[in-house]
Amino acid sequence: MENKNLKPKANGAALLPFIVFVLVYLATGIILNSMGVEMAFYQVAAPVCILPAIILAFIMFKGSIDDKFNDFVRGCGDENIIIMCLIYILAGAFATVSKSSGGVDSVVNFALSLIPVQYITAGIFLISCFISISTGTSVGTISAVGPIAVGVAAKGNLPLSLVLGALVGGAMFGDNLSVISDTTIAATRTQNVGMKDKFRANIKIAVPAAVITFVILLIVGKPESEVVLDDLNYNFILIVPYLFVLISALAGMNVFLVLTSGIVLSGIIGIFTGGLTMMTFAQNIFEGFSGMFEIFLLSLLTGGLSYMVSSNGGIEWLVEKIRSFAKDVKSAEISIALLTLLTDAATANNTVAIIIDGPVAKEISRDFKVDPRRSASFLDTFSCVMQGIIPYGAQILIAAGLTKELGTLAVSPVQIIPFLWYQALLAVFAILSIFIRFADPKDKWDFENDVPLSENNINAK
Repeated sequence: MENKNLKPKANGAALLPFIVFVLVYLATGIILNSMGVEMAFYQVAAPVCILPAIILAFIMFKGSIDDKFNDFVRGCGDENIIIMCLIYILAGAFATVSKSSGGVDSVVNFALSLIPVQYITAGIFLISCFISISTGTSVGTISAVGPIAVGVAAKGNLPLSLVLGALVGGAMFGDNLSVISDTTIAATRTQNVGMKDKFRANIKIAVPAAVITFVILLIVGKPESEVVLDDLNYNFILIVPYLFVLISALAGMNVFLVLTSGIVLSGIIGIFTGGLTMMTFAQNIFEGFSGMFEIFLLSLLTGGLSYMVSSNGGIEWLVEKIRSFAKDVKSAEISIALLTLLTDAATANNTVAIIIDGPVAKEISRDFKVDPRRSASFLDTFSCVMQGIIPYGAQILIAAGLTKELGTLAVSPVQIIPFLWYQALLAVFAILSIFIRFADPKDKWDFENDVPLSENNINAK
């Protein structure tokens, strides 16, 4: 029987199923877009697009059907994949329960009540940053804050593209940093690092980009006419669950305990304030589970396919090719960045890009001694950079679509791109961190045991 612990022989042909998956995903979006279908890249779910790739893997790889099926199931049942999927559904439940209790509306109105109207564009950026880092979803943030942003732009005679650029930038800030974002979950699990450790590595890149963006928006985003906002009703207690999840996760509490506690806290507060009943609380938990079904299923299927591709030498071949380019830590990090940018551009989904590239990044990390906290940060950062600027990505499509739905002057996705300053600055600081090591974690990584040295020392005691 073949020893699965032995490194497989490099085989470039084994990557063909992954290439088929990306091509099917890309071709479907392009064809539907040419037919005038809105949100073309999101009409056919990713788990459906991956099925031809899985079928091809079963056909082309050697061995009996039973052996190949066992490999596939072994990949689906990988510990990191299962943990990732469980975190997804808990994060979905927390986001849904908190939103249904009125938490998102309270956060938006509370923030707007604090921001002077002459700085409203910068304020939209800040609100989007906080909503997205609290809820873990850029799309949800744009959907929640977008109508307010469009209304503010109209009242203040502001360039609509500028305001939407600020909105999308803030949404991508939290998508990249949030401890309950699906991109963070995927990046940390594939690289086997803690969420707080990845956050610490990431924030050194994201915060300078956000601060500069905020300053620019303060200067150029002043309204030309007076902005009068409607009554901003909020209940501060509804904001507490978001603060609890953010603070407790960063403090190092177990993520399952964090999210479960957050769900219970949101439910209790929602029932207490009248936004929920016991019945709607239970229904919202399941609705949150259901909302994560697509990414849950995709993670399982991708895990199975990835194991089959890896077992047949596909990942090893790709790593060998990268080895021929990468000579040290810096060039290895550049390789991870480029791979992530290309994959996200092809799939128009930053979580999918991370799930695909995660195993390759982990191999590069081991081979070139790239700190896994850095590789996790790079996977998340560069996938969010690309996702936040492609005109066919969900974030920009939804932002542009709001201008049509709300009856204002329609803005095309391409018109928003010149105002996506945060994403551009995020890429700049991420690249700078390769050559000027200001974002490196302070404690070194123990590559033999795959843990931080500080953690290894604690365990030894």
